[in-house]
Amino acid sequence: MGNSLYGPLDDPATDAGFTEAPPRMGFFTDTSVCIGCKACEVACKEWNAVPEDGFNLLGQSYDNTGGLSANSWRHVAFVEQPAPAHVDALTEAGTQFLGMPLSDLPGRVTDAPRTDFRWLMMSNVCKHCTHAGCLDVCPTGALFRTEFGTVVVQDDICNGCGYCISGCPYGVIDRREDDGRAWKCTLCYDRIGDGLTPACAKACPTESIQFGELDELRTRAAERVAKLHEDGVTEARLYGNDPDDGVGGDGAFFLLLDEPEVYGLPPDPHVPTRDLVKMWKKAGLAALSMVATAVVVFAGRSK
Repeated sequence: MGNSLYGPLDDPATDAGFTEAPPRMGFFTDTSVCIGCKACEVACKEWNAVPEDGFNLLGQSYDNTGGLSANSWRHVAFVEQPAPAHVDALTEAGTQFLGMPLSDLPGRVTDAPRTDFRWLMMSNVCKHCTHAGCLDVCPTGALFRTEFGTVVVQDDICNGCGYCISGCPYGVIDRREDDGRAWKCTLCYDRIGDGLTPACAKACPTESIQFGELDELRTRAAERVAKLHEDGVTEARLYGNDPDDGVGGDGAFFLLLDEPEVYGLPPDPHVPTRDLVKMWKKAGLAALSMVATAVVVFAGRSK
């Protein structure tokens, strides 16, 4: 395990000072079986008392929220695109995974499906980064790392400064207009502390959102990608699962069926605060150079 704020980490809870931390918990979201029912959005709002944010269709399919915000801690994206040649293989893979035809699931139209396009659906959420920029810049301690490795905002301590918003590479955190405080997914910290499943994962009818120990989820995700590749879905890939990426890996990662940009995700997320050590070193060297130059100039003038 790493012991440096900006070095490699396997367990951020241990790095945060928890000497006997339980296994790191997280989300694995398999978008290949997401049906866009929005049960996760509703369950999240109901359990966490998240205010409603209206029912305003954006003119972009059935997406009525557009993205994560202070009042949308889960966001189901709908992306319409021409169907790839192997769309039948993907449908068959989903049917085998669920044990029933996709058309029988809630929210699916049972008439003859169109074959000229497909929906890419994805339930987005806070990534609970290993290296969390929001944590690094919070001046009040409102953001803290839990014993489960997740990141939570304490709304009664937040002063609404907004530093965490600029520190998040995913654009997850947002402030509410009425009080100015920052809000985001807590990974249902109150529920998992009592041994319960987060509300969104509990409500998901297809197990697209899976909750559990992060190491076990990573193994499960790798097996799922391998199975999709066998079935001809060669573009299936994991996002947020690489500990060597710009955030040290995410506590909430995804199986995608296209490039991250298609889903509105940054292709190469990078926590700005990971550069602080290098920046301070360079600033120190620059300051020393300036002092040395000034000494030389002053000494020359004295002569």
